Parts: sequence; structure tokens; C-alpha cells
Amino acid sequence: MEPLTADRISAKIHEIEQRVGKLSPMQKVLIGTDGSVTNLLEMATGHSVSITTRVQDIVAADTEAAAALAIEPGDEVNHRIVELKDSVTGNVLIYAVSRTPLRRLAPEFRQDLMRADIPIGRILSRHRIESRREITDARVVQAGTDLARTFNIHRCESMLSRKYRIIHRGEPLIAIEEIFPCTAFADDVRVLVDAPSRLHITLLDMNGTSGRVDGGVGVALDEPGCLLDARKGPGLDVHGGDELLRTRVLEAARAVKEGLGLPGGADITVHAVARPHAGLGSGTQVALATAAALCRLYDRDVPVPELARIVGRGGTSGIGTAAFAQGGFILDGGHRFGSPGGKQDFRPSAASRGVAPPPVLARHRFPEDWRILLAIPDIDAGAHGRREIDIFRTHCPVPLHEVRELCHEVLMRMIPGLVEQDIDLFGSAINRTQVLGFKKVEVAMQHPVVSSLIEAMVEAGAAGAGLSSFGPTVYAVGDSGMADVARAAKEVLGDRGGTVIPTRARNDGAAVRAE
Repeated sequence: MEPLTADRISAKIHEIEQRVGKLSPMQKVLIGTDGSVTNLLEMATGHSVSITTRVQDIVAADTEAAAALAIEPGDEVNHRIVELKDSVTGNVLIYAVSRTPLRRLAPEFRQDLMRADIPIGRILSRHRIESRREITDARVVQAGTDLARTFNIHRCESMLSRKYRIIHRGEPLIAIEEIFPCTAFADDVRVLVDAPSRLHITLLDMNGTSGRVDGGVGVALDEPGCLLDARKGPGLDVHGGDELLRTRVLEAARAVKEGLGLPGGADITVHAVARPHAGLGSGTQVALATAAALCRLYDRDVPVPELARIVGRGGTSGIGTAAFAQGGFILDGGHRFGSPGGKQDFRPSAASRGVAPPPVLARHRFPEDWRILLAIPDIDAGAHGRREIDIFRTHCPVPLHEVRELCHEVLMRMIPGLVEQDIDLFGSAINRTQVLGFKKVEVAMQHPVVSSLIEAMVEAGAAGAGLSSFGPTVYAVGDSGMADVARAAKEVLGDRGGTVIPTRARNDGAAVRAE
């Protein structure tokens, strides 16, 4: 394992900045220093640093540890996980994992190491061990559940990681990885937005003879969601994701900057977002998250419906906008149709720019003990762009009798089932909507695996299952037996591949916080 040269460390820092945006001088120092991190933290915070040991075990070296320490796999190593904390505030500053081969330790050194709660640098100093540090890697990692709990952050937030070895007498004495959030030790304020995705259960009225059109029902989802952060900058720069995602974020940021006359730009990093064109509303959520972040940065208080109008969302369905604003189960009332100031034809949200989001007629908390399972097959993305526009024009208006039955299902079965927590009633209404109105059109245009998933999930015990928006995401709702439903979904996906995600509804809207 070759140590990084100064040039390679600089190159690594540049790679990191391409993913998460500009790093502060302190962040760069913490990544590239070959000295004591504990001393640096004490100088930066003005407080002493305390150590809390979370794990202290003797384990057999795995292949990675053996390579890092130049030992044989299976050799005994001390595996230690500690938190470096600000002794005054109690905040965790660094999460550190170290591995030390026991056969290279003098008895006194080993005793101090096993006593725990002593920084390694101070143990080295106490025993007057001459050593040097070799940095071997620097990268971005995702927090995950454990680090999210440690730092009180979102599980999808980006973290900065560096690995190094302490060399003594020409041999690796300790291999260490240190991790801290990208938001830590930053020079400026960052705004973090955590937004839900959503299920779109169905559009209600794609007939239009009532003088209104669209309308819909849906549910905000806790996962997968959208997570991004932003800080002030002279221009508009976007990091994370692929080129299409960055373009979407940039377009939304430009629309907000110009629409609100903001005096500056932003450096935006996308940490997580649901798969695009999968029926989970990722386009709406990332656009609104971008808008909310910019508004918080520049102290603009703008209602979510107005933000949706600015970024061109909510022109057909209001579920994504309402999910961002308040979460839960949502019923929206659609738009005026065929009259001045209303929509003049049938078209999706992406082709309905300038149309305000529809009014929310009802919003209810989704029962906490009901579970939702997503099955996303590895097939082509759901209809979008020109194809989606053509589908609306070709298949609308839908028969009025189906619209009436669909509205009856929602008003007299789906919503009462939700409010009274009668999951069988709610689920049976979900099942019936799959063969009515515009939802019938959406289902009919799917790959056969979608219908197979819906059927298999219901047969496996789900109270109800259906297609979200134009798919290909299929969802199932239940209060028990969801492990059987997941197994059934995986069997249907088989060799074709796909993702099965257990999740739940989110009864709150997007969280926006400054750090």
C-alpha cells in the first residue's frame, strides 16, 4: 500500500471538491495533515478534546487490515472505534477506527491502548515512540445509520474520510480511518434540505366535462428521499449525481435566482435523490429542495406553491408539492379546465409550466403502523418528456363513468379506510383504482413485470398494491406479513433485477435547516 505524495493528496482533495463542493482550509488540513489531529482540533475549537471508546476488541485481521498493516490475514489486531469530542459542548468532532497488530506492541503500550479513552497520539508521546504518518487515502463516504446517529445528521449526508498509517521502525504500527461530516469545520453557513419522495396513487378526473381536470391522491414517503445542501457562492455550481440531475438542479436554481431577484448564487451538493422517472416524484422534490435552500440562504420567505410555480412543478398533480410542504396522505382538487385562467388541454406537469399547483382538499396523517414496500424493476424509465405528452393527448379524455367510479372509490372507500385505519378497505380501494380512469392507461403501458408484481404482492398478503404514477415503481401497503410480500416481489424480479425497498409514509414535509 503506497502512501500518498503531497501532489496526490492535493489531487484527492480536488476530486472530493468535485463531488461535494469547495472545502474550507480547516477541512483540507484535517484531510492532509501528518501531525496530531487531536492537537489541531483543540486549537480550532479552543477546548480540550475528550475520547469516548465505542468498541475495543481483539479480532483476526481481515484481508484489508492485513494489507494495510503488512501482516498475515488472521493475525490478532486490536480493533478500536472512538469518538473525539469537544469536552465543553459534547459534540462529536471525529469518528476514528484504528487497527493495531498486537505482536508489534510493547506490553506498556498495549496496556495504555487497551485502557481506552486516551488519544493514540498521546500514547505515542507518553512512550516516546518515534513514528511518522503516511496518508493512504482520502474520499467521500455516505453516513449510513451508525454515523448518522453519532453526528446527529441524515443517513444520506456525505462524510469526509481519510486513512493513514503510523509507521514505527519501518513497519506499520497502527492503521487509522478518521471520518467527519462535510458540514463540519466549514467556513460558511450551509443549508441542508431533506425532502420526501412520494407515491402518486392516481389522477382523478382526466375527462374534464365537469369544468375541472387532474386532481389526485398520493402519499409522502420517508425513503428514498432527496437530500441536498447549499451555501452562498458568486455563481451557480452543482455537485453530485449525474449530468442530467445536475442540469435539473441548475435549471431550478436559475429560475429561483431570476424569479426572486436573489443578489448572489449558490454552491449546491446533491447527496441523495430517488431514481428519476421511476414514479417517485424525484424531479419535483429536487427542484423544490433547490428552491427552498436558496430561499433560506437569502432569507426569503416564499410559500411552497409559489416556489413550485417558479420552478415549473405542480401543473397537473399537486401531490409532489403538497408532500414537500406537509407530508402525509394528500387529496388535491385539480385545475379549472376549458375556461379563462385554467388549463386548455390534457398534459403532464412537466409540460404545464406557469400553471399553479392545485388546491389541497384533504390531508391526513398516514397510520404509523402501516408499512409500504416499493419494488422497482430494472426496466426502462416511466413515460416522460414528449412520450408522456403524447400519451396524455392520445388517451384523454377518459370515460366519464370511470372517473365517477374512481372518485367514489377515493371518497367513500380509500379515505374512510385511512381515517378509520381499516387497512383492508384502504387496500381494496387501491386495488380497484388500478383498472379505472387514467391509472388504467398507465398500467396498460407497462412492461409485463409490473402487472406480475402487483398481482404477486397482493397474493403474498399485501392489503393493496399498485403502480405509482407512470412507474415503473410498484408499491404495496400492509400492516403485517411484509417480509412475505418482499420475498414475492424479489421472486418476480428474478434475473431481470431490481430493487425492493421497505419504507413508510412520512407525515411531515421537507426539513430545512442551516448549519
